[in-house]
Amino acid sequence: MAFTTREGHTRTSLAEINIVPLVDVVLVLLVIFMLTAPVLQSGIEVAVPKTHTVKEVTEQRAVVTIDRQQRVFLGDAPVNLAELPAKLRKPDTDVARQVIYLRADEKVPFGAFASVMDAVKQAGITNISIVTQPIEQK
Repeated sequence: MAFTTREGHTRTSLAEINIVPLVDVVLVLLVIFMLTAPVLQSGIEVAVPKTHTVKEVTEQRAVVTIDRQQRVFLGDAPVNLAELPAKLRKPDTDVARQVIYLRADEKVPFGAFASVMDAVKQAGITNISIVTQPIEQK
């Protein structure tokens, strides 16, 4: 846009947006989200068992967690074991295709683990993936 000054000179206005600060802010936000995303995944501290074969988790699924004190969580919320099947059933989802990730502390007795597995199967879900972490190679 051009305009004329009192002296009769024609000037153009500076109507460009400086993109460099915007890109800097976006990159900083991206780094912050990349660093905080694993922490936000689950706030429950669990030492999962270590195995040689570990499949990378890429999809977002429901996570059932058993901590060291044998408390059961659905996502980050504590849940009663008797209420777990009802909370896992989703009215719009086919249970045959629903996948559950089960995280259990390595110190949890097998009886507690089996009780949670049974509750998940009572919901009709048979596709259960057990979360482990890889054994570190030396």
